[in-house]
Amino acid sequence: MKKILNDPNAYVDEMLDGLCMAHPELQRRGDGGRVVCRAGGAVSGKVGIVTGGGSGHLPVFLGYVGDGLLDSCAVGNVFAGPRMDDCMEAMRAADGGAGVLQLYGNYGGDRMNFEMAAEMLALDGMDIASVRVSDDVASAPLAQREKRRGVAGLVLVYKAAGASAAAGATLAQVAAVARKANDACRSIGVALSPCVVPESGQASFSIDAGDVEFGMGIHGEPGIWRGPLKKADALADEMLAHVLPELSLASGDRVAVLVNSLGATPAEELYILYRRVASVLAERGVTVVRPLVGRYATSMEMAGASLSVMKLDAELESLLAAPAHCPFWSVR
Repeated sequence: MKKILNDPNAYVDEMLDGLCMAHPELQRRGDGGRVVCRAGGAVSGKVGIVTGGGSGHLPVFLGYVGDGLLDSCAVGNVFAGPRMDDCMEAMRAADGGAGVLQLYGNYGGDRMNFEMAAEMLALDGMDIASVRVSDDVASAPLAQREKRRGVAGLVLVYKAAGASAAAGATLAQVAAVARKANDACRSIGVALSPCVVPESGQASFSIDAGDVEFGMGIHGEPGIWRGPLKKADALADEMLAHVLPELSLASGDRVAVLVNSLGATPAEELYILYRRVASVLAERGVTVVRPLVGRYATSMEMAGASLSVMKLDAELESLLAAPAHCPFWSVR
């Protein structure tokens, strides 16, 4: 293992220290400092939005705490869900008196701890709604969509829900927007090489040189197939072939597109992928609105990329365009 660190067991906490030092609009909170929230506290009268998840995926999850986005995040170890106590503290940090939306990826540990946290705080009178993002088409068939993982599509759902909350919507309305955005979004990824989890010092998976894993998850979950790496256009075409049929796009439709690096893949290669994606959509008469190309949801230093497509209506397009700011992304 070759990483810039001091103690592997202090990796997450030292990262959080540095993040909050570099971005003083954020602060750590809770027993152990594993909650990141707005330094100014919850916004009075606004629906609070809380997320959570393991470290190793910056900017997801904690990187999207900011104006027009999230209010707080419960932080786990690398590739490990947050503790229930931290989920509860993150919810308290997000509570401005108008209720709290739990908005997080569909992973077993996260789900269990957020559900228990909701049960505990509901007893104290907190008004709570919950939406789990499930955009990864490779992780389960459409008939079992409730089992799908949440991957880079989280970013687009965060944006839509955050804009709704910032505009003064009620908890029920913000939750409805989050569900609508999740239902409109599909993602798939490809991995070329593994990453190393600091605490273990071991690669997250093994893959032969020259091979690609198509459909792999952000923690190294198995994909759909593994074989020789294809050319970029062929990869883009196959990714679109898995994503587009479920969106039922027609000429004249508008979509948001996110081409995301899983960590090590450079921007140049992402733009080669986006070039093909945009061309195919244009041939179908589909307009791409506000494309995002870059590192938005990573897996440490894993080489690979993911594609997310969200079918837009007037409401979702307006919410994605609303102003927002966090340490890793600004919309003006």
